[in-house]
Amino acid sequence: MTDQHKHCPVCQKPIPLSERFCSPKCEQIYMERQNKVAKTKKTLYVLFAAFIIIWLLFTLRGQLGF
Repeated sequence: MTDQHKHCPVCQKPIPLSERFCSPKCEQIYMERQNKVAKTKKTLYVLFAAFIIIWLLFTLRGQLGF
């Protein structure tokens, strides 16, 4: 039977329970992915907010006097 372990979230290699990644390289790859995901989310939120503002301006343009 194998010892208790978990797997690296990047390369799926078995690692001890106390470790989070198997190597600094995998940790760097993971952090780069997380930064990219955060940037993408931020961009989507800004685009969504801009869409809502533009939609409100067109919807309320008669009431605002445009």
